[in-house]
Amino acid sequence: MVVKFVSFLHKTLTQSPKSKPLYLYVSYFLNHSLSQDQYDPPFSLAKKPKPKNTTKPKETPGPNNDPGLPVKSDLPFDFRYSYSESNPAIEPIGYREPKRFSPFGPGRLDRKWTGTAAPTQLETDMEKVMEERNRVLGDPLTEEEVAELVERYRHSDCSRQINLGKGGVTHNMLDDIHNHWKRAEAVRIKCLGVPTLDMDNVCFHLEDKSGGKVIYSNINILLLYRGRNYGPENRPVIPLMLWKPYAPIYPKLVKNVADGLTFEETKEMRNRGLNSLPLMKLTRNGVYVNVIERVRDAFETEEVVRLDCKHVGMSDCKKIGVKLKDLVPCVPILFKDEQIILWRGRRNQELESSAA
Repeated sequence: MVVKFVSFLHKTLTQSPKSKPLYLYVSYFLNHSLSQDQYDPPFSLAKKPKPKNTTKPKETPGPNNDPGLPVKSDLPFDFRYSYSESNPAIEPIGYREPKRFSPFGPGRLDRKWTGTAAPTQLETDMEKVMEERNRVLGDPLTEEEVAELVERYRHSDCSRQINLGKGGVTHNMLDDIHNHWKRAEAVRIKCLGVPTLDMDNVCFHLEDKSGGKVIYSNINILLLYRGRNYGPENRPVIPLMLWKPYAPIYPKLVKNVADGLTFEETKEMRNRGLNSLPLMKLTRNGVYVNVIERVRDAFETEEVVRLDCKHVGMSDCKKIGVKLKDLVPCVPILFKDEQIILWRGRRNQELESSAA
């Protein structure tokens, strides 16, 4: 091959200058004249292609392949998104999503989702449940022990704090409470928004669903105690909701004609309420612990009351109206421009006339 290359160069150098340039002959020689034998390559051996991997990849354990699913929980109550802000006695008239879309995820819970709750499948013996709760709580705390816990956890810079918003006592909040109870005897709960209208209801559901005890309550601040005999290793199984379910559709709160009034009287009451001075101005995510008493006192002298809920939001306005209807009690007759118009109802008028 070397002899061929030397003879080729000799021929090209002896050609006339009108012939092609030398580098073209050299490139042509390198491309076509060199040996194609694999043991005498022009540059280097080409890499052999790697054989394709025909083995199937290992299956990663998905949520439905977990041997621990579905999760079974012995908690003796129906699972709901919110316990304090929902009323099981009121049946919805429609749903915004199919009932098969469980917020716990497909196949992750042994309870069937009904659209608003996941009912328990077991018959609950409440006597045994109460005995177990009393065993965990142990003997009542002394005044000195309560004062020590209050001083430790009541301050705003406490690291063991849970914020309770307009969702109220939610299902996932129960898991947060038990996570704090792993390393602390009590947890500080700061309540804001609509649930603060009825703090007794919030305290009831916190104690009933968590098994703890409220040892301190000051306006919107609560301290929830875990109990003397609480063991983190024996905490209940609380499956988490993976997303917030859509709220169902409930019956209309405000009727076109209020019960006990004619159409003209209802219209006149609404106009009178819109033109009256507001009893209170409510702020967004505020503390509403004194609203019910203020409304009750106003109904002693006024027939219609207006609450200014500007910047609160229309959804929160309706939630406030629902709570006031049951707690005052009264009749909401108008929600307009974030204003709540409340009528005290015929019952108060009949009581006044009978007393006179």
